[in-house]
Amino acid sequence: MEKKLRTKDKILQASIELFNQVGERQVTTNHIAAHLGISPGNLYYHFRNKEDIVRQIFKEYAKLLETRIKPPSDKAEALDALACYLDAVFELMWRFHFFYANLPDILARDPALQQDYLQVQHGVLSRVIAVLKALKQSDVIRIDDEDITDLAHSIKLLVTFWISYLKTQAPHKEIDQASVYQGVLKVLLLFKPYATEQAKPRITRLQQHYEALAL
Repeated sequence: MEKKLRTKDKILQASIELFNQVGERQVTTNHIAAHLGISPGNLYYHFRNKEDIVRQIFKEYAKLLETRIKPPSDKAEALDALACYLDAVFELMWRFHFFYANLPDILARDPALQQDYLQVQHGVLSRVIAVLKALKQSDVIRIDDEDITDLAHSIKLLVTFWISYLKTQAPHKEIDQASVYQGVLKVLLLFKPYATEQAKPRITRLQQHYEALAL
């Protein structure tokens, strides 16, 4: 059983690597098997087809969303929590950038995954709203309560479609870490107009940090 689990994990990691390199559309199960040096039959022992692999990768993605996007538990930790949130945004966008790059097409081919995605995104919106409310309560941002949900939607929209936007601007350019950090910087800039006076210096330092990474 332990060996089977190791092989299954290797298949998932190889799939993510290939999907990110050349795009999910261009990769077949035969490509994945050849990349790992295993037979297609061995791969099919663990996964029925490529859609099954994509669904399992999505489960990993959803688990990361759940564990990494959390509101600060303490007022003193609010700015640290914002930095952690931005780092989580980078991790998700970088590790799964094939998913962000071709999201509508991937979901259109798998109605079950589409439903799972909508359910997960509903939870993401709730967590981003909770983060914003906690930042407001901690005097990091100043925002009207009725605007919090709209800001959360804007943040989620930017994160979801930043990679796709980059692909429309330069279809043949490879997505690298700097371009993902440009997206993280854009997310931070959505917070900046709402920053309180006491939070502005730290947010400015965060901006400089991500500007350096985005070069």
